[in-house]
Amino acid sequence: MPKVDQDKCIGCGVCVAVCEKCFKMEENGKAIALCDGSDCNCDCNLDEVISTCPVDAISK
Repeated sequence: MPKVDQDKCIGCGVCVAVCEKCFKMEENGKAIALCDGSDCNCDCNLDEVISTCPVDAISK
């Protein structure tokens, strides 16, 4: 289940660009994970999303 650390997120949008099915930008300018883990059937590579985040705000 992907998680976004709101304290670390800088709102760059890279996670959304890599997997828009699992992440979206909120009105506060920060990303959130859309998958809750139990029903996540997106075809993105979560490890790739984690490695592309410039501030290490995404985890499993």
